[in-house]
Amino acid sequence: MRLDKYLADAGCGTRSELKKSIRRGMAAVDGNVIRDVGFHVPEDASVTFQGRPVKAEKQVYYMLHKPAGVITAVTDRTERTVMDLMGGAPGKGLYPVGRLDRDTEGLLLITNDGKLGHYLLAPGHHVDKIYFARVSGTVTDEDVRAFREGLVLGDGVRCLSADLKILSVSGPGADDGTPEGDGSPENNTTPPGTSEVEITICEGKYHQIKRMFRAVGKEVVYLKRLAMGPLRLDEALPAGSWRALTEAELNELLASVPVYS
Repeated sequence: MRLDKYLADAGCGTRSELKKSIRRGMAAVDGNVIRDVGFHVPEDASVTFQGRPVKAEKQVYYMLHKPAGVITAVTDRTERTVMDLMGGAPGKGLYPVGRLDRDTEGLLLITNDGKLGHYLLAPGHHVDKIYFARVSGTVTDEDVRAFREGLVLGDGVRCLSADLKILSVSGPGADDGTPEGDGSPENNTTPPGTSEVEITICEGKYHQIKRMFRAVGKEVVYLKRLAMGPLRLDEALPAGSWRALTEAELNELLASVPVYS
């Protein structure tokens, strides 16, 4: 871990403040004063700042494939939460980055890295989130244009431009000879009178995708998050399961966040 990030994670100050302090010789690693803010601190090193020993909390990063039927919360008195699925995951202070509705499936990032979580969720950063949806009704090119231009929801809230891709459409009463699916994309079937789409949004309003389709006269019957920023759901990970991010996934994710560059 870079020295400036190590000190920030230890609560010594902001990255910008710490870079100045490091250059002034206020930090030492294993007894040696280090003035290089990009110095990589060895895992078991002894670090001091302004003469006091400090230690960064180990940060961990997990991918959870959220199933339907659990809520996105750390704790709840009556409901099963996504954190209940994380039993045995090493790390203190873990929390889900962002929310998925109870009936929504897909990618959740679980971490104790507050800076990363704040960046990914901050409205002004417009981090892309990609979803697969099955929609009751025929999605049209007119809907695609409306999403791109920025929909106005039923309560008057205007959404930013969103990218809507039509994957398949089955008209009312159509029958292609295949059985109806259960709503999940794994079935590769589109029941009559429904559409399968992929949506990319860069904000996170309450029930946003469901409300956007409602604004064009359609209802979402199945929703699954596929990606958040550069992090994409591992489709080989079963619903309800989790794993640590790979080194490549973590490096790509952190590289997309300016505070880590």
